[in-house]
Amino acid sequence: MNYYLIAGERSGDLHGANLIRAIRQYDPEAQCRAYGGEQMEQAGAVLVRHYREMAFMGFLEVVKNLGTIRRIMRECQADLLANRPDVLILIDYAGFNLRMARFAKQHGIRVFYYISPKVWAWNQRRALKIKANVDQLFTILPFETEFFARYDYAVHYVGNPLLDALAAFSPNPAFRSKLQLDDRPVVALLPGSRRQEITSILPVMLEASNCFPAYQFVVGTVSNLPSALYDRMLAAYPAVKRVDDAAYDVLHNAEAALVTSGTATLETALLNVPQVVCYKTTGISYAIAKRLIAVPFISLVNLIANRNVVTELIQNELTTERIEAELNAILPNGARRAEQLDGYADVRRKMGEAGASERAGKQMVELLIEETQKKA
Repeated sequence: MNYYLIAGERSGDLHGANLIRAIRQYDPEAQCRAYGGEQMEQAGAVLVRHYREMAFMGFLEVVKNLGTIRRIMRECQADLLANRPDVLILIDYAGFNLRMARFAKQHGIRVFYYISPKVWAWNQRRALKIKANVDQLFTILPFETEFFARYDYAVHYVGNPLLDALAAFSPNPAFRSKLQLDDRPVVALLPGSRRQEITSILPVMLEASNCFPAYQFVVGTVSNLPSALYDRMLAAYPAVKRVDDAAYDVLHNAEAALVTSGTATLETALLNVPQVVCYKTTGISYAIAKRLIAVPFISLVNLIANRNVVTELIQNELTTERIEAELNAILPNGARRAEQLDGYADVRRKMGEAGASERAGKQMVELLIEETQKKA
């Protein structure tokens, strides 16, 4: 069968790649075409467009780039119709993919959605749009089943694919020597994977590093962004190390972390590293988001735990002084370190077992075969 996948950011590329491998276990003849990244391409998909051309963060940034987004969407729609796959598989990336779901549905193309848009966070009635345009929804967060049940929409909860990625992770034994780290404990800096995140958040993280001479700081950078972007900010911090595409190794060697809100907060929790969650965007984007957000937390850790496990420093709260205080509280012997680690145990219990990618791929193939047989 023919599969068309769309992922619009780095984490979606990772999950899309694992999903493609799982699909091929149960459909060895599967043909995959994708909007995504190098990981989906390495898994065997024909890559039509890289997600780096589509990754815009925040309301203002999206508005400023509407022309580009619309052009890419028209191209994607034309390519979808030209290839007419057996199924369109959408991976997160709600703004773009919900429109693609509607387009595909209008043109008689079956739609599966893997990793639900975070409609529970704001504008919750978008769940009705998903119900109308998505044939099968595969969710990865435990509270989403109950949320969609309110709209009389049954979903497939497959568990979280991060558990698959973590299960496959093997620490690099040469990591410390490769980065020429000394014997001091490490604090990880994970500033995100989008340009806007890094320019807004990394400078404050770096300023805070000056407050901890007994620790060494390592920035987890991403290779899909220009090296010069990091070079400019790190020039004034020669003692801070950096490493591309090795966030898990950075965390494995860290006593604590400063993490930009997003998937990385959950990865950090699952690796049992105490953290402070950081988030900052443009004033306009923040003002709009504050009026729309319908949940009490921004980090997945707190949302899954349904309580305040990790401190969230948002917008004007993200200062050097606040980072210093909150980081001190979770470093060894810190007042809140043990409490946070206890909260992580609760999150891991709620997350369940690894195998989400395989479960999702298996169910997708079985559903397609079943629907094909019904039509025969």
